[in-house]
Amino acid sequence: MDGRVVGRFLLGLTPWVGAVLLWYAVRWTGFVKASLIPAPHQVAAKFYELLTRENLLLDIYASSRRVLLGVILGILVAVPVGFLLGWYRPARTFADPMINFFRALPPIALIPLVIVYFGVDEVAKLVILFYAAFFSGVIVMYEGVSQITPLYIRVAKTLGANEFEIFRKVIIPLTVPHILTALRVALGVAWATLVASELIAAQRGLGAMIQNASTYFLLDVIYVGIICIGFIALIMDLILRKISARLLVWQERAVS
Repeated sequence: MDGRVVGRFLLGLTPWVGAVLLWYAVRWTGFVKASLIPAPHQVAAKFYELLTRENLLLDIYASSRRVLLGVILGILVAVPVGFLLGWYRPARTFADPMINFFRALPPIALIPLVIVYFGVDEVAKLVILFYAAFFSGVIVMYEGVSQITPLYIRVAKTLGANEFEIFRKVIIPLTVPHILTALRVALGVAWATLVASELIAAQRGLGAMIQNASTYFLLDVIYVGIICIGFIALIMDLILRKISARLLVWQERAVS
């Protein structure tokens, strides 16, 4: 068992080591000017400096808080809307073109309008993240719900279940996997939209840090911000996957 754990750890570590080696190789071969690509150890040193002297943790907290609030609010609306669209075909036919129209609009294109209507305070940033989370989540929800087989519902009716029991014991459990998938997708999209949302006069946050660093051509700071966003998003996704595995353990039992 220990050998398996070590093997899986080494297998997961391999692409990261390969990425760092490739990073060094690109820099040393001169394919890109050394002044335009800081070395990994320089980025690590800058990360430590920002962490200990420049309140990097406050930037991480500010961005994580914005993303989580935007995703939570977006999913709270996306789940019932997505369920309605997926479960009722007339509703899907009615709303699907408009949903896909707004989903295709990049959030950064809406920033001027968001500033006009919501100002430049925290609400404006949350609106951008809510927008990104909602439209990504609602698509996943209604696509998943629309593919739920009605066989389970017919079986429940045959066994004498009433409408409330069918909804509580059949439909909700079948919907949970799609809710969790929508949450994961929305979280990824929200992190990808973070820098755009923090263009709106943000004083703190990883996106704001990247924007300020680009003004002064501080490439090592930009790398730190990008890597922090990627790793925080990865950690949150891993946590969600663990939660999903716990909540959906009944699926494995049903299959076995």
